[in-house]
Amino acid sequence: MDLNLEQLVKQAQAGDKFALEHVVEQIQNKVYGLALRMLWHPEDARDASQEILVRVITHLGSFKGKSKFTTWVYQVAANYLRTARKSRMEQQRYAFERFGYELDEGLSEAPIQNENQIDEALLLEEVKIGCTLGMLLCLDRQHRLAYILGDILELPSPEAAAIMEIKPATFRKRLSRARAEIIHFTSRKCGLVNSRNACRCRRRVNYALQSQRIDPGRLLFAHNLERARRFPEVLREIRKLEEAQRVVALYRSHPAYAVPGSFIAMVKDLIKMQNLSASEGSA
Repeated sequence: MDLNLEQLVKQAQAGDKFALEHVVEQIQNKVYGLALRMLWHPEDARDASQEILVRVITHLGSFKGKSKFTTWVYQVAANYLRTARKSRMEQQRYAFERFGYELDEGLSEAPIQNENQIDEALLLEEVKIGCTLGMLLCLDRQHRLAYILGDILELPSPEAAAIMEIKPATFRKRLSRARAEIIHFTSRKCGLVNSRNACRCRRRVNYALQSQRIDPGRLLFAHNLERARRFPEVLREIRKLEEAQRVVALYRSHPAYAVPGSFIAMVKDLIKMQNLSASEGSA
């Protein structure tokens, strides 16, 4: 089906279930990526994404085309994520002070105790992504969302403000504050952003394994060995940037988050249920 997203949406609104499937296929990774950055844990992000896509599917008729469809989808997602119950990591109530204190714990120059024989690059990637996503949770949801939309996803201020349903000036103020807090923290604590800092991903791996913050049999974020092995080269390029630019470049170096395979089957079941409900309602 060689149609752009906006055309597919119109066909889906007219009752074309195949067009609806294609719409969902094009937006599901965007929704999941936003949810993962907001909630940290993939299972929480999966559950949130399911709820968000249910809302998108069931309220598709309310989209009037006054904005890009992806803007509307992000708005639906943002409305859900602002008020959803706290994720398992949010329940820990992290703040920058506590997060920084934990980064100083258990640092070790000892060789990595890799009993499971997992490639060390994957363990380093797991620590790096988990840690940088954890930093986002030190922001409240409004400022976290502003930082994700404005700096990580690089959406223009008017579009990001529309997604958050606030004025562009208010969005810019939130983004500026969130950016300042993230930069201030990473410049003092993150060894990737500032090589003079004590914390390095490698120094944290043993502690993360011993404290079971990493389950070597079930890595949450690091799934691409080739990408993980390339990170040292990526880091060299990041460190060529001004310090204030390094942190967002670090976030943008994360993999493109994709929904699990089982998620796609679940969404198709939702579409079938939606079509069945519509058929019963018109009978």
